[in-house]
Amino acid sequence: MIVPTFEGRCAFIRENTRLQTPPHTPELSLLLADEITPIWRMTEDALSEIGIPPPFWAFAWAGGQALARYLMDHPEEVAGKRVIDFASGSGIVAIAAMKAGAAHVLAADIDVFCGAALSLNAQANGVVVDFTDQNLLEAPAPAADVILAGDICYEKPLAARVMAWLTEARDRGARVLIGDPGRSYFPREGLDKLAEYQVQTTRELEDMEVKKTAVWTLAR
Repeated sequence: MIVPTFEGRCAFIRENTRLQTPPHTPELSLLLADEITPIWRMTEDALSEIGIPPPFWAFAWAGGQALARYLMDHPEEVAGKRVIDFASGSGIVAIAAMKAGAAHVLAADIDVFCGAALSLNAQANGVVVDFTDQNLLEAPAPAADVILAGDICYEKPLAARVMAWLTEARDRGARVLIGDPGRSYFPREGLDKLAEYQVQTTRELEDMEVKKTAVWTLAR
């Protein structure tokens, strides 16, 4: 499997996306795929042949949009703080955190294409965000004041593992904020709801055009 260089990944992203404003965060500009863009219609096998994982970074998912909106409406959550954005994707949440005044944001995603997407999107929004493609779940969470996670509960084994990791981080003093549109494996206990939004999305990615999406924190 051929993995392009960083410059190659950036070029691929530019060729298959265009700068857009997500519906729920019009203050931000992100390189996103259009519904008609072939990138998402390609089969997983076809993407694998050219060295590209499924392009989750090419869309502003409902949980990420809600969490980004919450941060921009409540900058006190991250202002002056060290922040980790777990499973960053396009970087929408990480960028919103920097816009809200975070002292430092580390975006983490095991897909290296997310690093390229984040770099381009951060530049478009005039912020700087660090990136790692290390799997943070393989060790205790790095030191941070706040850990952000959007759209993490779409697979059962992963959801359980991530929630356990986030709970450990909470127990060590981090504030954990989660954006979720009611995914099947999202836990129903041990969380406090902070906000709820109606997030515009697309039927090509979700089961409805508007998703009721909430921002939660792990209860102390």
